[in-house]
Amino acid sequence: MQIAIIGSGKVGSAIAHSLSGKGHVVALGVRDPMAAKVAAIADATGATVADPTTAAQGADIVILALPWGAAAAAVATLGDLRGKIVIDCMNPLGMVDGALALVLGHTSSGGETVQDWLPEARVVKTLNQVGAEIMADTAALPGRPVMFMAGNDPAAKEAVAQLLADLGFEPLDAGDITKARLLEPFGMLWINQAMARGKGRAWAFAAVDRHGAQGV
Repeated sequence: MQIAIIGSGKVGSAIAHSLSGKGHVVALGVRDPMAAKVAAIADATGATVADPTTAAQGADIVILALPWGAAAAAVATLGDLRGKIVIDCMNPLGMVDGALALVLGHTSSGGETVQDWLPEARVVKTLNQVGAEIMADTAALPGRPVMFMAGNDPAAKEAVAQLLADLGFEPLDAGDITKARLLEPFGMLWINQAMARGKGRAWAFAAVDRHGAQGV
């Protein structure tokens, strides 16, 4: 697949590294294609580099790996994404009463907001439930970590499930895009454990089935 990663921070870089050698054609969409940091990522992963609009327009799947505060302006520059699969891996984080928290929830979500920004794109919320270190390399874990996804288009979720599997995750479908209201607090739970409760960043959630168990 042709994949555009919009953003070259920790998450965008991690996804690019994890996709390297997996048979995908990856483009990094960045504001400064000549930046030394971007060149280093491209050299290490085999990705090409372009401005965000060019990268997005040439892709089958567009991955938004941006800080939430920069997302609206960045998405507005990407051009017509109708029919394209757009992965929203952002958590709508901000400072609330002096602490890091979700700024959306209960009646909306970041995923739904992205779908509102891009009404004719096929938005899938996923890759928001673990840190960049795990996204870059799941091989050291004893089993495949779970990664939930939410979106309105079944075919888009099928394609994203394959991409998640390529990244080393066990994909699980959480339902339509409103279920991003569940996945974003789930991502916040990982952040709480990693950063506030002392668990660190080298772990992920897993779905463990009893051997031979039937459906609930």
